[in-house]
Amino acid sequence: MEKMPYRAELDIQITAVALESSGGTTAHTTTSSDWRRALPVLAAGQVVLRELRPSDAASLLAMLTTAEVSRFISPPPTTVEGFERFIAWTFRERAAGTYACFAVTLVGFDTAIGIFQVRALTSNFQTAEWGFAIGSPFWGTGVFTEGADLVIAFAFETIGVHRLEARAAVRNGRGNAALRKIGAVQEGVLRKSFLRNGEYLDQVLYAIVEDDYRAAKEAEPTTPERVH
Repeated sequence: MEKMPYRAELDIQITAVALESSGGTTAHTTTSSDWRRALPVLAAGQVVLRELRPSDAASLLAMLTTAEVSRFISPPPTTVEGFERFIAWTFRERAAGTYACFAVTLVGFDTAIGIFQVRALTSNFQTAEWGFAIGSPFWGTGVFTEGADLVIAFAFETIGVHRLEARAAVRNGRGNAALRKIGAVQEGVLRKSFLRNGEYLDQVLYAIVEDDYRAAKEAEPTTPERVH
């Protein structure tokens, strides 16, 4: 999800598939939540996902505007105030039932180090798109894998998604590897579908469908659930 509907001039878009993952853990999430009123807190391993807060603006500016993170995403806000506007926009879209955005934090360390996002592609949220951006100091630490498992479970179990899509620029090796690692299936290449720095880039389209998710879940060993 390298493009998103948020634009500062309408209220700078921000989405990403720009990270590296390693390791794998079983994740669990809530199955009953009025997420439109407030997002649940989801936790697995070292990762805690929670709703964004206005106070996260400064840390998101530091984590998501570096050259390595922003290389394959729509230009993120360039100021703390810009991220504050983005965070306010996420609240409105969540309340409307069209979008959810989690801050990525670590156990015992409440500073936001990235985001996971899910947005509706159809009016009933049966088809959705997800994306993520993690600060580069946390690439290769397992943060992505643990967070992705939580968000995927949230999409299928809580929102009720049937098909979950993701897009990654063909040149984005880390993003493509991360999506394949968590079981996303490559379905095709979208030619010249993403404009970045004046150049149209090809994107790979990935998807996880509900049957895939259910089958993978049945094969997982049972681990204690951590939902708040």
